[in-house]
Amino acid sequence: MADTPSAPAPAPVHVAVLGTGTMGAPMARNLARAGLPVRAWNRSRAKAEPLAADGATVADTPQEAVRGADVVLTMLHDGPATLDVMRAAAPGLRPGTVWVQSTTAGLEGLADLAAFARERELVIVDAPVVGTRRPAEEGTLTVLAAGPESVRQVLAPVFDAVGARTVWVGDDAARGAATRLKLVVNSWILAVTHGAAEALALAEGLGVEAEGFLDAVAGGPLDMGYLRAKTALLRSGALTPPSFATTTAEKDARLIVAAGESAGVRLDVAAAGAERFRRAVEQGHGDEDMAASYFASFDA
Repeated sequence: MADTPSAPAPAPVHVAVLGTGTMGAPMARNLARAGLPVRAWNRSRAKAEPLAADGATVADTPQEAVRGADVVLTMLHDGPATLDVMRAAAPGLRPGTVWVQSTTAGLEGLADLAAFARERELVIVDAPVVGTRRPAEEGTLTVLAAGPESVRQVLAPVFDAVGARTVWVGDDAARGAATRLKLVVNSWILAVTHGAAEALALAEGLGVEAEGFLDAVAGGPLDMGYLRAKTALLRSGALTPPSFATTTAEKDARLIVAAGESAGVRLDVAAAGAERFRRAVEQGHGDEDMAASYFASFDA
């Protein structure tokens, strides 16, 4: 009996990654290592150049990066920066291209991005991620995604390469279900970060050994891995390279406060946290890990 010819393997998904900073670079690297053709662009080309060693093609412009791509993944600082870059990429985009928007853009920022997608006939998927630099490097992010069923199979190898889990929360990116969930998650992350930073600052001010504080909560319900991680960074002075930069944390805190205001929810802790991050940035800690909230407890 003659062998039945096997079906041809599906063509690989070509991915353009716009923004190769703390999160975008390891995501692009994991996509390339998974065997997906990747073209990467960053405003500072030097940050994208190392990706060539992993098989990615480094583009000079956003337009060049997206030309011929099946999927465009953006991981930029905020909504306005993302919109600017996508406008620059516009001549290289074709109708029907799937746009994975992974920036924490906030509700207003997402609305502007969704409007651009409609104008350019792009299929936008709102897909912010939960996790910082190390999970991004390890490909263990959690992807919070909202977008049409029709593109989920195309995106499966993309999300599998960058994350350990994909949580689909809706079929319409413009409704903001994924961004709303990300803001809630980040509100908790930032609050815990400030709590750890202030506890260590108070210990310093009162002459209490940090180790005594950590021993007092060890193994109980008040102990947690995140507390250990952030206090370890502060105690060792290992705030660079950041897992989550203070400038980005301030931006996210203000997006959280704005989202609360739009929903009639007063977020006093988030607002105070945004101010702590602002002071830390003003003191010169903007490019350090957000655990630098600690320094906002003291005069510069």
